Amino acid sequence: MRAETEELVRRLKNPRWYIEHFLCIRTKKGKLARLVMKPAQQRLYEVMKREHDAGRPVRIVILKARQLGFSTVTEAVFFHDSATRPLVRTLIAAHREDATANLFKMNKIFYDNLPAALKPIRKNSNAQEIVFENPTKDAVEKERNPGLMSSIRCVTAKGGGIGRSDTLTNVHASEVAFWPQMEETMDALLQAVPDDPDTAVVIESTPNGFNAFKRFWDAAVDGTVAFVPLFFPWFDEPEYRAPVPDGTEWTEEELAMKAAYGLDGEQLMWRRNTIAGKLRGDAEKFRQEYPSCAEEAFLMSGDPFFDNAKLLLCLKAAPRVLRRGRYVYAESENLRPEGWTWQEAADGEISIYAEPEERAPYVFGGDTAGDGSDRFTAHGLDNRTGGQTAQLWYDGGSELWYAQQLYCLGMDYNGALLSVEINYSTYPERKLEEWGYPRLYIREKPDDRTRELDTKKFGWRTDQRTRPLILANLHTVADQTADMLASEDLLREMLTFVRNEEMRPEAAPGEHDDLVMAAAIAHWSRAQQSYELLAEEEEKQTKLIDRLDPRHKKHRRTK
Repeated sequence: MRAETEELVRRLKNPRWYIEHFLCIRTKKGKLARLVMKPAQQRLYEVMKREHDAGRPVRIVILKARQLGFSTVTEAVFFHDSATRPLVRTLIAAHREDATANLFKMNKIFYDNLPAALKPIRKNSNAQEIVFENPTKDAVEKERNPGLMSSIRCVTAKGGGIGRSDTLTNVHASEVAFWPQMEETMDALLQAVPDDPDTAVVIESTPNGFNAFKRFWDAAVDGTVAFVPLFFPWFDEPEYRAPVPDGTEWTEEELAMKAAYGLDGEQLMWRRNTIAGKLRGDAEKFRQEYPSCAEEAFLMSGDPFFDNAKLLLCLKAAPRVLRRGRYVYAESENLRPEGWTWQEAADGEISIYAEPEERAPYVFGGDTAGDGSDRFTAHGLDNRTGGQTAQLWYDGGSELWYAQQLYCLGMDYNGALLSVEINYSTYPERKLEEWGYPRLYIREKPDDRTRELDTKKFGWRTDQRTRPLILANLHTVADQTADMLASEDLLREMLTFVRNEEMRPEAAPGEHDDLVMAAAIAHWSRAQQSYELLAEEEEKQTKLIDRLDPRHKKHRRTK
């Protein structure tokens, strides 16, 4: 008997065993049933268990499609902790009063349907709170049997400092993207939870545009906040399926989604039915409520400049980087790179997507730091196809380093045409001129007297006239040949490039557009480079470049 009791005690300490044997939920059909975790819920549970078993405080942020059941499994884990361990303080915060009431009812159903032997003593409360404490007013009795002294409290996040005066064990923050004053409220809640391995914070939400939740999610993905980011697409839900009628024909978009995400016909039919029925034909609304990938989740903020649905499929199929690194070199008296060689580096600023070919014509567009941005970028393309070949992305402050790297990169690509922006600094362009770089973009501005092209004006200038032109051109490129854009970084920037209230295309608040502008400059500048293999006289110029530094040829291959 003692062994059986000890085994029961051991099992009761196992959250999953406890949940699936003793906790009940109300189903969508209004009936009570045991809580059996679905695959997506199991994945969340396993991450929570992994973090706890590793001795780390559980800190998770979830980006999700609608109604996948994460509130349910989070409530269940926290209920188990509060109902089996002393001095646990659990706080559940939702975005609306009705949501708060529903989460409280869920916990009440958990308690009311426990076997009598497992129900911890509790005292009555008028608030939406369950307090596992002896309700007696007899001080002696309460001292002898105080109960667990744990609690579960449900509140609505109306802004301000909920939880500010508490010391909390567990926090479930539900639909935080819809909280007023989210950052202030979350700061207060997180400060109330000590960095103890027996504490847990689970933040979950469907998307709500480019707000504080997106910034928090991005920080978790980047690793700048200590939260594990978990994304769950709509097709993780086993019930999101519908029968496929005979003779059903799929659209081009549906076939692309099938290929990109491995969907089957029943999932596609559920999606089609949901768009036509619940969402009244609004496919964009489906992408917001039922995202297929993390990038898609935030796309409904503002007015996207590009076709984001198409870009998302390109992002899913983006090619891998062939090599990544930077150039190392000696410097001449005027600081021109000499004897440069390629150095592989996992954190390298240059990504190569296609190796240079003998006699092939290349173009690089460069966006320099300025106007609130601290990043230097360059977009390289093969001028025969427009396909991306390379990317330079540098967030340091050295204009000289940027110019030197661009010099080496351009030289390695057959003395590619370099079209470098001069809006905020002319230094990189002037250094390239000083070093005798062979192909620089000539601004297409005729001389006021002769009306001929002034060949002394090098470099690209973005202004009120040229900016709309290059962006419209890039829009056409993305619409017709989006698969030519290889960089995942660029594609993600394009996804967050929107029209503001004045309909001006720009990066969404908190986002960047340096790579977008570099790509726009590169594609617009193509007219000043050959569209075919370099002619013999141009090949002589390439051989001259080889003589300047023959070692740069090692990455060039014969077509």
